[in-house]
Amino acid sequence: MTVNNQIEILAPAGSMESVIAAVHSGANAVYVGAKRFSARASAHNFDDDALRECVRYCHQRGVDVHLALNTLIFDEEMQDALELVKTAAKADIDALIIQDLGLVSLVKKIVPDLPLHASTQLSVHTPYGVKALYEMGFERVVLSRELSIGEIKEIRDFVPEVELEVFVHGALCMCVSGQCYFSAMLGGRSANRGMCAQPCRLPMRYGDNDHALSLKDNGSLHYLRELQDMGIASAKIEGRMKRPEYVAAATLAAREARDLGFITDQTADRLRSVFSRTGFTDGYLKGEIGKEMFGFRQKSDVVSADSKLLKEIRVLYKDEYKRVPVRFDFQAQTGEKMRLTASDGTHTVTAESEKPVEKAVNLPLSEDRAAQSLKKTGNTPYFIESITAEISPDAAASASAINALRRKALEQLGMEREICHHYEIFDDEFAGSLNEEPQSADQKRAVVRTLAIPGSFREFDMIFVDVFGLDNHDRLKELQKKGFTLGVEAPRVTFGNEKDVFERLKKLKESGVHDLLAHHIGAVYMGKLLGYTVHAGFGMNIANSYTLKWAKDYGISSAEVSVEADLGHIGRMRKCIPVGIVRYGYLPLMITRNAPAGDPCKTKGFLQDRKNKRFPVARREGYSEIDNCVPLFLPRRDDPLDGEVMSDFLFTVENSVDNMENIMRKIKENRDFERKTHGLYLRGVKKFTIY
Repeated sequence: MTVNNQIEILAPAGSMESVIAAVHSGANAVYVGAKRFSARASAHNFDDDALRECVRYCHQRGVDVHLALNTLIFDEEMQDALELVKTAAKADIDALIIQDLGLVSLVKKIVPDLPLHASTQLSVHTPYGVKALYEMGFERVVLSRELSIGEIKEIRDFVPEVELEVFVHGALCMCVSGQCYFSAMLGGRSANRGMCAQPCRLPMRYGDNDHALSLKDNGSLHYLRELQDMGIASAKIEGRMKRPEYVAAATLAAREARDLGFITDQTADRLRSVFSRTGFTDGYLKGEIGKEMFGFRQKSDVVSADSKLLKEIRVLYKDEYKRVPVRFDFQAQTGEKMRLTASDGTHTVTAESEKPVEKAVNLPLSEDRAAQSLKKTGNTPYFIESITAEISPDAAASASAINALRRKALEQLGMEREICHHYEIFDDEFAGSLNEEPQSADQKRAVVRTLAIPGSFREFDMIFVDVFGLDNHDRLKELQKKGFTLGVEAPRVTFGNEKDVFERLKKLKESGVHDLLAHHIGAVYMGKLLGYTVHAGFGMNIANSYTLKWAKDYGISSAEVSVEADLGHIGRMRKCIPVGIVRYGYLPLMITRNAPAGDPCKTKGFLQDRKNKRFPVARREGYSEIDNCVPLFLPRRDDPLDGEVMSDFLFTVENSVDNMENIMRKIKENRDFERKTHGLYLRGVKKFTIY
């Protein structure tokens, strides 16, 4: 939060040029990525030296720097991730933005005072989810983009202690951040590891819309005052992969919206021209989703950002933004060296002249003449708040000598401002916390939508039923009496209906259902409150054994591991608690709040890509699910971990008892499917690229 409770303007920066554009345009903070472990791997990003230079430059100007270390991390990468954390701490970074929960406890041990911000990649969109992360030690939570103003206020009121960060401008992904596997499954480029190929921007047909997954950019800067009054800490601009001129235009517009309460027509036109997808949308914050939110980048959008416009924007941010108030105390005593003390309220420095002050021959130095030179701060971020002076009546000093003294004092002050935190860094052996035996769990579990369950499914060790498919209390009791072990699956997302889900889970617990499959931290938190045995679903994106250690300590009993981890990774991370894989099922590639093409009326349909592949689409309670066009199936004969991990079977697309029984019969008889995928279990995702 900035001074006077103003909302922070947080600008993206994929390069040092963008950092300068943001700072000169009045951003209060910037967020950047390193060469690895950044959710925007294709941005230029910062190596160690560049990161130090970035922080030094920003701190001199009173601007915070947040480092996005917001990807999933595999076991063999954790040591490198922690070295990056140490580098960031030595550079005096102001906060880390994190997705991987396994990294959190390690950072707390190595740099305990380093502030942590929960990435939007954690899919946090509910009051209980934010409360869970605050209790885990996150100082700030970056909320999902899909929330309305009313839902944000509900979170703010529920957890007033935590800082909240809200996206107000920039690209909108169709899928809830952290829950998109489209790019990974189709081409091995994981959105959870910063390498998304953006298939949603390609032609995808649903009904009469040929770009059914491409949303317009978020244009919600006019909500800044309302968010500020609500107590939101930070207004975030998306765009680390965009040019400096875009960063400047968006930051300048955000400043206008906050400081003036409106955006001028000229600023709005400039912002639209530098980058848009047929305009902007505020549909999510307004709480009005639908087809009006969709748009894609057309030729007219591209040509509008011509060289004339870009040059015009560069002129706007060529000079420093005067943001740092300085108080001067000037001393000019005859026979002594001139002294200038400069203070920004926190740091105080004193500079001396090279030579003593001489007696005036003709015109002695006056306070007014001294002040004229001292006020000229030039192209620096400083403005002079006050000047006090003690000058001998016969003192002589040239304007050039006073100017040199001023420059020297401000340079010293800038050096003092570079380091703000002085973090204590510990070199603990992080791997020592995982001296645990490998876990084995040869169990079979099913996930179904309703209580229409085949009799043969009694063989499953656990059957998780969608919470909205468990309304038939009599049928539930009947199945329990017949020996079925039933659990409940919480919704993949709970936008605006967390209270309803909580009450449903409470009643089910009273009905004898004891196990909960949870795909996000809010659902885990509810399960713990209600006394469930909590099992993490694949939506939790558990990708390393350190996250499994966190899960064990947090009270989670078992975990479906990330569907982006290959079998080699899974074998190495199989510690702390039993782990499972999706052995069969149409894997959800996207979870979306807005329906494809903005058509929430359809409960079922198909999305068709350029190669005529058809992806099933189903409308759930408050969200849509886009499933893969072929089922994931990993036969036991292809699985070196057979007998050591749980096997989960997803029956979320199949709509009949006979169909489910036929599938299980085929799997038992080792018959193959005509169309299937091994997912990423055998091929894995592409590795990080070092730019």
